[in-house]
Amino acid sequence: MSGVHEHREVLRHGPGHKHGVDWLGADGSSTIRIAVAFGITAALLVAQVVGSILTGSLALLVDTVHMLTDVAGLGVALVAQALLRRPPSTQRTWGLVRVEVLAAAAQAAALLIVALVVVIEGLRRLGDPTDVPGPLLLVFGVVGLVGNLVSLAVLGGGRGSSLNLRAAFLEVLNDAIGSVAVIAAAVAIWLWGFQQADLIASALVAALIVPRSVVLLRDTGRILLESTPSELDLDDVRAHLERTPHVIGVHDLHASTLGTGRHQLTAHVVVDAACFRDGRAPRVLDALQACAAEHFPVALEHATFQLEPPGHADHEHDTHA
Repeated sequence: MSGVHEHREVLRHGPGHKHGVDWLGADGSSTIRIAVAFGITAALLVAQVVGSILTGSLALLVDTVHMLTDVAGLGVALVAQALLRRPPSTQRTWGLVRVEVLAAAAQAAALLIVALVVVIEGLRRLGDPTDVPGPLLLVFGVVGLVGNLVSLAVLGGGRGSSLNLRAAFLEVLNDAIGSVAVIAAAVAIWLWGFQQADLIASALVAALIVPRSVVLLRDTGRILLESTPSELDLDDVRAHLERTPHVIGVHDLHASTLGTGRHQLTAHVVVDAACFRDGRAPRVLDALQACAAEHFPVALEHATFQLEPPGHADHEHDTHA
């Protein structure tokens, strides 16, 4: 090697690197799960729209609006799963792995808006609660709960494998809890004529929506801001890399998340100048790749190291970390 290449080994990918990856998985199980849940939820939405009109229940209306966001969210998730299959290109070198993150963030934001609408409408109805027929409300509450439980069973097996599935599972879980609240309100109205139970149930649904939505927004926000994965301690990473033979120091160390369970690590590594003359540089690079693959509790989809001789960092931009 000569010139700048004499001093650098750049863009060498780690053991987990793959080209044209099918991010979804060969069997497409994530797409199937979401599609089934989408069909069930869409059918429930139609039923609950009818129920909201017939009963005038705020709790059922909240659950219906919530379910509308579920249908929209699951539809977006289906589109996202299809986009995730597209291979990387020169214009989108990571493919479209971030689509699932955007979809999950959109769903969480929609749920927060629903919670705000519930609070406003509930305050409006406090002084003049609507007369809600308890038995009819109970029927629609039970129908909603059964449908939600079926959707949860479908989504539950894969919720740890994707932000899309996680977001979808959480939304349907919130719907199921909302259906339980609707059933409880229906029983209270039917047996004791306690019409305020409808407002209490709607407030409960709103209260359940907010914390889960905030957590999901936080997680997606960390990814979009390219924060260091929470499972990864960069000081520990640096210490491990600097213990590699012939490594003098590590700077410009960065880690971020591409998509669910897929992370990248980049670093400039200063090594003995002799490594570039005696052919040891490739072996040092292999040792760094092995270190990244073996020592850290996250799936580093890409570990990229730039090898430099001592003093090279003095004329780089001052962005070292």
